[in-house]
Amino acid sequence: MLFRLRTEKHHNYVRKTAELAIQFYINPATSQPNVSGLILAVLLISKLSLARENGFNEAIKLSSEILSNVKFIQETRLIEKYFMEINQNTGKHVVGVDDTLQDLDAGAVETLIVWENLDMTRYVLKNSTTGEVVIKHFNKEQEANESNFRDPESAADYEVQEKQSLLEWFANEYKQFGCTLVIVTDESQEGSLFCKGLGGIGGILRYQLDMKTFDEFSDDGDVSDDK
Repeated sequence: MLFRLRTEKHHNYVRKTAELAIQFYINPATSQPNVSGLILAVLLISKLSLARENGFNEAIKLSSEILSNVKFIQETRLIEKYFMEINQNTGKHVVGVDDTLQDLDAGAVETLIVWENLDMTRYVLKNSTTGEVVIKHFNKEQEANESNFRDPESAADYEVQEKQSLLEWFANEYKQFGCTLVIVTDESQEGSLFCKGLGGIGGILRYQLDMKTFDEFSDDGDVSDDK
């Protein structure tokens, strides 16, 4: 009886797997595969002491280290590619908040790279006298400087309209710039150099940009260089 139940469950599992494979990998319009191939890889074989859902959760726990290593390797390779663009002087990289935002607006950023602990806040500020709205980006030290919340020309106070973590803003808005967002750690040597040495924000570009074309944009004060 138990053997028959196990056989039925195995059959149902295979059937469900086949149905999902057809759903995801077969184009219903042509009845042809929509992928060039499937890759089967085994990273870890674990012996489980539990069954069913508890066993599944146990497998995830036992695999957590190796899955983290996979992410670590992918992250390291991406940052190595980023530094290769810098070292080869291809012009297909961007560093820092201001330049990265400019290149995002231009649609030139292919991969946006941001440190998971990026200490930067995005402010939408309104001039209390003129009503002009500006966008500023401050770290903790800049936030503590009250002069950054006043117009440098008229000394009029800025009223805070919006305040949001820049990392959170990127996570919500990156798709509208047509780029891929990758959030990285500082756990590797390359990651530490990117996050702590270069400020933790940058990107790999689709093509080289002449930053002189953005001089007028930069003069508008849409992004902050405040101290």
